[in-house]
Amino acid sequence: MNVSLAIEQRRSIKSFDPDHRLSDAEVERLMSLAMLSPTAFNIQNWRFVLVRDPGLRREIRKVSKDQAQITDASLLVVLCADLKAWAKDTARYWRSAPEEVREALVFLIQQYYEDREQVQRDEAMRSCGIAAMSLMLAAEEMGYDSCPMDLSDFDEVAKLIRLPEDHVIAMFVAIGNGAQVPWPRGGQLSSQEVVIQNKFGG
Repeated sequence: MNVSLAIEQRRSIKSFDPDHRLSDAEVERLMSLAMLSPTAFNIQNWRFVLVRDPGLRREIRKVSKDQAQITDASLLVVLCADLKAWAKDTARYWRSAPEEVREALVFLIQQYYEDREQVQRDEAMRSCGIAAMSLMLAAEEMGYDSCPMDLSDFDEVAKLIRLPEDHVIAMFVAIGNGAQVPWPRGGQLSSQEVVIQNKFGG
């Protein structure tokens, strides 16, 4: 499947076959592709929590508006980010680069993120959003349906998954065999409304 077709065919599915499970090899393939998603300065700040325990899924569903895909999807991925990834042994992100390049990037990373809490959080959300799209397109290529999700009490989910204090939850992605035909698209806005040439207001 080419990328264009995957983008055109991917839809957010709310109902999944609860008896289907992805194989370990399929999950490993999905994760390996998601981990190729770009991050600023290559800090790879995303963390993928694969919630496989049925009891834990039920608990997450309770604090997530009772959304069925949380328990019924073959795979539930809680996309989180390490807000302090930029400060944790930063040289490892560029270990294969020439020494002078590595040293320059480590310096730039520190200069950009240090004492800038909002920038750290914004970066986390960008990184997780990109990774989520990678996951969903990879799932589409593999013949699986997906659904990006929020509508959850992430503070409660954080407790359930024992999220470290310097991490944040961005969203969920549910993946599996869809058990419904997708609804017609709700209606796309025109390119004239959403594509701006150079500046707003002409």
